[in-house]
Amino acid sequence: MTLQITAAKNVMATWASLITHLAVGFFLSPYILHRLGNEAFGLWILIFSLTGYYGLLDIGIRQSVVRYVAKFAANGDNDQLNRFVNTCLFTYAVIAVFALLATAICAWYLPAWFRIPYDLHRAARILVLISGTGVALTFPLSVLAGILSGLQDFVRPHGAQIGVSLLRGLLVLMVLHMGGGLVGLAIVTVSMGLLGNALLIFCLPPTLHLQLRWRFVDLQSWRAMIGYSSVAFLVIVAEKLRFHSDAVVIGAFLSTGAITYFAIGSKLVEYSTAVVQGMSQIFIPMSSQFEATGDLPRLRTVFVMGNRACAFVIFPISLILVILGKPIITAWVGEKYVGSYSILIVLLLPKTLYLAQASSIKILLGVGKHQRLAAVLLMEGAANLLLSLILVRPLGIMGVALGTALPLLCTSLIFLPRHLCHILNVPLRAYMQEAYLAPLGLSAPFGALLLAFRFFLLAHNRRTLCLQIAAAGLVYATGLVWLFVSGDATTSPWLAKVRGAPQEFWQREGLRLSKEQSASK
Repeated sequence: MTLQITAAKNVMATWASLITHLAVGFFLSPYILHRLGNEAFGLWILIFSLTGYYGLLDIGIRQSVVRYVAKFAANGDNDQLNRFVNTCLFTYAVIAVFALLATAICAWYLPAWFRIPYDLHRAARILVLISGTGVALTFPLSVLAGILSGLQDFVRPHGAQIGVSLLRGLLVLMVLHMGGGLVGLAIVTVSMGLLGNALLIFCLPPTLHLQLRWRFVDLQSWRAMIGYSSVAFLVIVAEKLRFHSDAVVIGAFLSTGAITYFAIGSKLVEYSTAVVQGMSQIFIPMSSQFEATGDLPRLRTVFVMGNRACAFVIFPISLILVILGKPIITAWVGEKYVGSYSILIVLLLPKTLYLAQASSIKILLGVGKHQRLAAVLLMEGAANLLLSLILVRPLGIMGVALGTALPLLCTSLIFLPRHLCHILNVPLRAYMQEAYLAPLGLSAPFGALLLAFRFFLLAHNRRTLCLQIAAAGLVYATGLVWLFVSGDATTSPWLAKVRGAPQEFWQREGLRLSKEQSASK
């Protein structure tokens, strides 16, 4: 019960922070778009997509901080925890220097790399310098977020992030209203991001006894960090290729204005899926703790019930966008951009299948069994980039969307469910039944009501649209409450089958874990 309460608190804190952040972004995006115009807004998306690739310099350190902090905290090894954190901080400081050098180079050559209007060249260079400097300074600060995630403390940091998100929204409105343009917008965005990370230092628990000393920087901790993060780095590379290369391809082969039309559909997908991504973050430290203590039955439960929770969230959100996507785009940014609906649909369907298994990715990272995952995601990312480059000329932005969607669909349908069931020795049929049958059943009346609204009571304004979504959401929420009140989902016969692995399996798995722990020592 303590585990469930902790998980619920963490999820609620994550959702509150994400909803605030997404709400601010959702309502600001049309204001920024109409203030800046297509070309400048597309340049904004391009620059932040480009500097987002600086995340590759992280080389997976953030994920290793979460895993090893959770592991050392579970075992009470404070000395190793201090050594690991200090070693990561030193490594991040070196990486920040390289990021600053890359920023200077990128700012100088940017107009030669992309089709940017001449009158925006100076703003583009300044934008790169501001954004790149912010990313560089974020590297050492991100250790704080990793520590808190490893300690499964999501409440206080996300409370601070809510305040920062609201302040950022207010400052963006003020700066754009006073004619600050792209440069002012960048200064506000980057400075608020740094403030949000810096505030996390006040969220560290005093019982942690964290010390920042040169003597704690050692080679053994660095090897452990690199041993884990080198594989996690491949996952990060794959993520950049899969979801952050689209704007770069469009900017190189089409125009910054075309990025805007692509971004309308892709941002709606990003907003809708961020809720699930945020929730699934709690499963990394949780699975690391269970792996460290050898609690394999609970690890299997997290796998099944975690994906079930992800499906409960992403299925209704996806139905809203599929059925009411055009009215939503019209109410959001105007009828001029309703053509982005096709981009939305192409990207949304495979992303829904992927996010319905979001806890699977986090579990593999948490228990350190992400080698094959990294290889598959890297192949998917390469296929994404290759297909986008091939299809962008004949099909335009739709070709880029298809280049992203098709490889992701293969990963979601073919690899993920079978791989996790094999790793944890979970019957595939039992997993599919327990994880997805109830979310699909509840989504049916929800989708039917949305369709009725779409065809018989078309929303012509934001108020009507919100009322329709709220009415359908009430039906879904009622079914969700009934499901959990009428019977405890954690005691279903299917889940009992999932948790109850053969005795010989647990003996074999326990022996393997013991050997691994002995070898690591």
